[in-house]
Amino acid sequence: MKQVLLVSVMTVFVSMAAPASAQSNDNTPEELAVEGIAKLMDALGVFIQSIPQYEMPEMNEDGDIIIRRKRSEEDEKTDPKLEETST
Repeated sequence: MKQVLLVSVMTVFVSMAAPASAQSNDNTPEELAVEGIAKLMDALGVFIQSIPQYEMPEMNEDGDIIIRRKRSEEDEKTDPKLEETST
């Protein structure tokens, strides 16, 4: 019963929104396609930048493999550097 009510409410909202959006856009299909591709490319660029970047793996004397994460400029600005004090 709840699913039927939910589906009917969603159908009403979609049917009301479709004519309003169709009337407000006077763009050609080519312009809409170019705009959509541009938005997808921007989203892909943001996604790629959010993936952590790593340096080349190293092997220490004990045979352990170490893979360090590259530090971005933003990380270096937010993390305070520890200063060495001489005693």
